[in-house]
Order: sequence, then C-alpha cells, then structure tokens
Amino acid sequence: MIYGNPLSLISFSKIRYVGILKDVNEAQQTISLENVRSMGTEGRRGNPLEEIPPSNDFYEFIQFRAADVVSVQFESEPVAPNPPPAVPNDPAIVE
Repeated sequence: MIYGNPLSLISFSKIRYVGILKDVNEAQQTISLENVRSMGTEGRRGNPLEEIPPSNDFYEFIQFRAADVVSVQFESEPVAPNPPPAVPNDPAIVE
C-alpha cells in the first residue's frame, strides 16, 4: 500500500470511511487513516431503519482493527511520493 493516498474502507458494521492512508501495522493488525469522514452505511444494511447517515464531520485520525474491516480500496489510482530534491553540489554543504 502507498501511504498518503485517499482510501475507502468498509467496516464490519457496514459503515464506509474515506480518509488518507497513514499506516498499516501488521504487528498490531491495524489500519490508520487521517482526515477521515464517515459516509454512513449507504444502504448496505438493507433496512432503512438500521441505516446510518453520512457525517459532515472530519476526524483527524482513526485507527481500525484490521479484523473488523471487510473492504479496502484506493479512491483513486495510488501515486508514489515524489523523491526528495537533490542537494545542490556546493562545497559549503556538509550533509
């Protein structure tokens, strides 16, 4: 996975979240997103009385248990981060 790209995640509760991929921790079995918005259940529960509406709120950071995530997909084609700029060839620069 490429960090820093928009990701859509659906939880076991059938709620979709959209955010920026921050981290995947295999040891803790977690997926972390930044700038997260809940899109609600979007009809996935099949009963209008059980549906959860989308939220207008943005959450700075949410960490999900990977075992409770049923779907993960990039919102757009992942883009590799730009390489750091080359340091100018200048004898005054030590590092």
